[in-house]
Amino acid sequence: MKRPKTINRGEFLRLIGTAAAVAVLPAAASAADAGKPGMQAAAAKPKVLFKGFNLLNKFNPDNQTTFGEEDFEIMAEWGFNFARIPLSYWCWTSRDNWYEIDEKRIAEIDRAVELGRQYGIHINLNFHRAPGYCINPPHEDANLFESDEALKACEHHWELFAERYRSYSSKVLSFNLINEAPSIEDAKYENVIRHLIETIRRISPTRTIIVDGLDVGNRPLMEIADLRNIIQSGRGYQPMLISHYEADWVYGNGPMPYPREELSWPLHDNGKTYDREWLRETLNHNWLPWMKLGRTVHIGEFGCHNRTPHEVALAWLEDNLSIFAENGWGWSLWNLYGSFGVMDSGRSDVKYEDYRGHKLDRRMLELLLRYK
Repeated sequence: MKRPKTINRGEFLRLIGTAAAVAVLPAAASAADAGKPGMQAAAAKPKVLFKGFNLLNKFNPDNQTTFGEEDFEIMAEWGFNFARIPLSYWCWTSRDNWYEIDEKRIAEIDRAVELGRQYGIHINLNFHRAPGYCINPPHEDANLFESDEALKACEHHWELFAERYRSYSSKVLSFNLINEAPSIEDAKYENVIRHLIETIRRISPTRTIIVDGLDVGNRPLMEIADLRNIIQSGRGYQPMLISHYEADWVYGNGPMPYPREELSWPLHDNGKTYDREWLRETLNHNWLPWMKLGRTVHIGEFGCHNRTPHEVALAWLEDNLSIFAENGWGWSLWNLYGSFGVMDSGRSDVKYEDYRGHKLDRRMLELLLRYK
């Protein structure tokens, strides 16, 4: 089982503070907003909603694996249509030479793209680690948002992917440029995003491109509203006291300071109530400006770590899923297998079902299927 996604302690604490301070705004499709310009378009759901899972085979360069056909068979059998593939560029290049390419490793990514085409699973290739930036340690030596050299290298790798997959239509394949942009000035992020989009679209002019929101995927980059075929990607991890309970890789070297016996959903903490309405107001506050333009939001990652009690996790997940459905958003659970997933999640309070040699959390799967 791979180690879950990591985030440093400072970023975690900043996220908690942002969530706690968020303003209360009307829901995205409230009656008061219905007649405002753009809101009717925002309320209209896309023809195809992407819903599925993150596949982590190329997430960790030190423990990378090939993509298995069974994963695509399972997702198709269940009726899902989307697989986000978080990639570390270290999987196919040298950490010391950004321009050295391992063709064998790239061919393993080819297999995922082709399996997606065969099984009707849209593939979204994401640079989780790009030259000059990754939210996870170890940090890159260069800064993608300030270094021309790092930006040039990042353009080079996206150019490689654009050329390689130019024959695949956007119905089959999309590109997700950078995972979870940090809290930086909009102009710095816009500069990088526009360069990468221009690089890709010189080769694939109509390629659908997904742009992770700023502040670790929590608010849209409004400065790219003039560009077409752009989806912005959000996150479904708030409050992290629920989603990352006792996730020791988040809070320094130990568990998050919250007593398990008090953990519940809705959550009451320090005189504040976190519930479905709080989630709804938080998400709509963050994404309403983009939605008002009639543009698409996709929740690229969400889920709940296996130390959160199962009943609490399911209640929290259902509230998130119902809000995503209300807003017409697609989504992808952080993993198919592993501590956030529906299989082999390692929860101590679940009666698992044997499924193709895996331990299936049937109740979590059935919940996802209700919102598929």
